[in-house]
Amino acid sequence: MSPLDHKQPPAGRAAMREAAGLEARGVTAPPVLRGQDGEGSVQVHQDPSMKIEGAQVFSVYGKGGIGKSTTSSNLSAAFASQGKRVLQIGCDPKHDSTFTLTGRLQPTVIDILKDVDFHAEELRPEDFVTEGWGGVQCIEAGGPPAGTGCGGYVVGQTVKLLKQHHMLEDTDVVIFDVLGDVVCGGFAAPLQHADRAVIVTANDFDSIYAMNRIIAAVQAKSNNYKVRLAGCIANRSKDTDEVDRFCDTVGFQRIAHMPDYDAIRRSRLKKKTLFEMPDEDDIVAARQEYLRLAETLWRGTEPLTPAPLPDRDIFELLGFD
Repeated sequence: MSPLDHKQPPAGRAAMREAAGLEARGVTAPPVLRGQDGEGSVQVHQDPSMKIEGAQVFSVYGKGGIGKSTTSSNLSAAFASQGKRVLQIGCDPKHDSTFTLTGRLQPTVIDILKDVDFHAEELRPEDFVTEGWGGVQCIEAGGPPAGTGCGGYVVGQTVKLLKQHHMLEDTDVVIFDVLGDVVCGGFAAPLQHADRAVIVTANDFDSIYAMNRIIAAVQAKSNNYKVRLAGCIANRSKDTDEVDRFCDTVGFQRIAHMPDYDAIRRSRLKKKTLFEMPDEDDIVAARQEYLRLAETLWRGTEPLTPAPLPDRDIFELLGFD
């Protein structure tokens, strides 16, 4: 038995022997995918030509409804106010990631592609990109209807369009705002492009539980891609004690704290980022935190390698007597 066979489970060894047999008969064998993208994954590796180069790329994850789109848009606005050329990509069928930057919901890449029967060569950048506040380039990738298709395909098609139109060549920062706390292969696709993953959380059990799962997903991707964890943002939380306790336990780091300011809720209702709102005390304070976070991310964060907890351990850590 070869050393490689010894390391493979039975199913993996059988697949490799089948591939070897096909090659001996002159037939191109399908790739052996197990373990390439996280143990047990059946994803195909990213096409090298689709790599995003020249820009710093961040993927924003977190529990559904935790404020990822608000965080992403205000972070984009912060980068833009610091002179960076920013592109934000919403990866949610709701296509509401960028509406505070543009003041409206814009059509999704997948819907626009359907309109031209998926003949991407017929599209121009202005068909799927809207300029938002501060010059931020806004794209809504969208997603397949519920229960059908794969979000990874949509992300891939969006990046392909951007590459075809050379839109990434004049970009300093790319922010992927990713749907909910889904960490399946499809919606983990932005991690194939990202330099750093940022997790938005609140100071409560459900948010931290989701963060623990997302950490595991990012760690799996980091085995084969450049993505690393930057840290977490405590959002809409007066206190950060539970978040900090979790971070201390697993070796993670909180890199920002956004209190539960009503001004942030009002900005969403007005379809604006905080950078367009009046200079009230809480708005100014929130802006400063986003500016500080943008500067921290731009300078570069140390790659974190936390050890996510088993489900039972995280229940015990966060209390439940």
